[in-house]
Amino acid sequence: MTETSSTTDAAEAAFLDLHAQREDLERQLSMARMRQQFGTGPDEIERAGDEEKTLLLSLDRVLTQIRAAEYKRRPNSRRW
Repeated sequence: MTETSSTTDAAEAAFLDLHAQREDLERQLSMARMRQQFGTGPDEIERAGDEEKTLLLSLDRVLTQIRAAEYKRRPNSRRW
């Protein structure tokens, strides 16, 4: 295996890992929203709202990384 192939495989693995993180965060976010809607008490609903905020920040970070990785995968993409 050449170094370019190894680098490509590592980049592909990182890209797939980002999508796995996104999927996990989206599931957690969905569950937090359900707990907000169907929570049994005000404390649980408030905790779910706080968790939702944290998850949204994490999801934004992962989506930004995915967009950057997708850009790098394009042919002739610029490197800053």
